[in-house]
Amino acid sequence: MSTEVAAEIMDAPPANEASETTKQPHKLERKWAFWFDTTKPKQGAAWGSTLKKAYTFDTVEEFWCLYDQIFKPSKLVGNADFHLFKNGIEPKWEDPECAHGGKWTVSANRKTNLEGMWLETLMALIGEQFDEADEICGVVASARSRGDKLSLWTRNAANESVQMGIGRKWKDIIDITDKINYSFHDDAKKDNKSNRGRYSV
Repeated sequence: MSTEVAAEIMDAPPANEASETTKQPHKLERKWAFWFDTTKPKQGAAWGSTLKKAYTFDTVEEFWCLYDQIFKPSKLVGNADFHLFKNGIEPKWEDPECAHGGKWTVSANRKTNLEGMWLETLMALIGEQFDEADEICGVVASARSRGDKLSLWTRNAANESVQMGIGRKWKDIIDITDKINYSFHDDAKKDNKSNRGRYSV
């Protein structure tokens, strides 16, 4: 199933190129959701108050339509995030699926490689290309003045062998050779700035 779905995702044309005689939609193995966050709430507002669930989808065709029209990093405004998470999981530390997890993070540049790495990651996720797919919560693309970044969120930070496997696979998918680090959400909650990553690949 995984290889077939991945092939369909890569071969399917973006929605604006699809013909009117398109066959039945290509169903994905699970439902996904795109989220948007401006990350700058009004003064006094709770964290996450600007986080909005935008669209859910479960077919290849819906994915291409949403990606092509809306969810490209080049369309991100400053200090904003795009999220793709499994439907039912909110991109927050407080979500039960994320509470004991962490994230792999890579620095990126929108003008050169953020868009490519984001798309490759999206296709790998919805195409179920990770052996540890059930451990992955989602991915976040962040536009920042100090430098853009991409973060892959996972469920069980303490399981080092699983996280290392995910990290190595992700590096291969986005085709980078620089070292990337894995941080625990618990450390971020404590604002542990001395922690630069529990694992690295």
